[in-house]
Amino acid sequence: MRLIVKGGKRFEEEFVVDADKSISHRCAIFSLLTEGVNEIKNYLRAEDTLNSLEIAKALGAEVKDDGNVIKIKAPKELKEADDILYCGNSGTTIRIYMGLLAGIDGFFVLTGDEYLRRRPMKRVAEPLRKIGAKVDGRENGNLAPLGIRGGKLKSFEYESKIASAQVKSALILAALNADKPSFYKEPFLSRDHTERMLKGMGADLDVNVNPDLTCEITVYPLIKKLSPLKFEVPNDPSSAFFFAVAAAITNSTAIIKNITLNPTRIEAYKVLEKMGAEIEYLLKEDKYEPVGDIIVKGNKLKSIEVSEKIPWLIDEIPALAMAMAVAEGKSIVKNAQELRVKESDRIKAVVENLKKCGIEARELEDGFEIIGGVPKKAVIDSYGDHRIAMSFAVLGLLCGMDIQKAESIYTSFPNFFKLFEKIADFEVMDAD
Repeated sequence: MRLIVKGGKRFEEEFVVDADKSISHRCAIFSLLTEGVNEIKNYLRAEDTLNSLEIAKALGAEVKDDGNVIKIKAPKELKEADDILYCGNSGTTIRIYMGLLAGIDGFFVLTGDEYLRRRPMKRVAEPLRKIGAKVDGRENGNLAPLGIRGGKLKSFEYESKIASAQVKSALILAALNADKPSFYKEPFLSRDHTERMLKGMGADLDVNVNPDLTCEITVYPLIKKLSPLKFEVPNDPSSAFFFAVAAAITNSTAIIKNITLNPTRIEAYKVLEKMGAEIEYLLKEDKYEPVGDIIVKGNKLKSIEVSEKIPWLIDEIPALAMAMAVAEGKSIVKNAQELRVKESDRIKAVVENLKKCGIEARELEDGFEIIGGVPKKAVIDSYGDHRIAMSFAVLGLLCGMDIQKAESIYTSFPNFFKLFEKIADFEVMDAD
């Protein structure tokens, strides 16, 4: 599929984006640890998150969806699925389910689409093996399909070399099924939805975030099942960030509604603010997650160096690169090696495509340099990566853009095109 962006306009618009993907995945997965009926409003009904829900059903959960509320009742005991568990394009789904299933008696096979089957899984498989889990797959468990022979796990002390919410979540779920308390440390606080949600459901976790933002977590084994979720999922700041950047580069105003304002999720907005955009954060409630509105007003942008709090904005870096492409001066992103193992090598994808647009850009091992300029229309290879496709669609507001392999947008952000219609002239075409 091709996305042909013909241009855009200056705007002042409200954006109600889709529900948060990370939190929706966790609602489906964590419901399997509960007793009673989970009631989840505003669950993201996208391909990836629906796959997480289908896996819950395959493991024995009863799921009812009336189009408004999804109700999930976990079985007394999770059962072996009679087929392969399909995770689609979602690294969150496969990695967090690995942690859960490692502690459940039975044999389980997890796989995904062609892109997910290329992504590294050893970062989860290896620590799980160290605590007694049996995980195998291609390249000695680094690539899906993955086979897991679950069972009782040993308690552990594990210090992760990377700040990864997926690794952390997998290990926390495994620790809940361990024989004694376990200890997990990460070098920098990654997204903390798992800790917030599980504690709210009654799990016994001690979370200590140090002044240097290292994070230490003690996880106590489950004594009884958790309380069911009664939760309205907030909207996704990562999805909304495309419209924040759109406002910033077109001197427009975006009013983004009902977003999680969790500090680990809005760092990209803070960077955009430092570049010159005017941004307000309006807190409305704070239960499982702080929730409110964000107002972004465009302004002249200046270059910036981004090298800190990378785990808090790793997903938004491709969109930030579009703001850097039109900012005055040279912007630099460092310490973002993780970008190379996302749905595509996002460092390579950003740099190669910006060069096609006439913007000076250079790859670094752990990031890139971009010298702001005036972009021009180009044919963009998205590498099947939804964030690359949507980022260059936003840049196309200024100059037009022809984006190849754009069908991945439907998988991750099904409402994108409806919202993009408010600000862009575009058409969707079959691939040549």
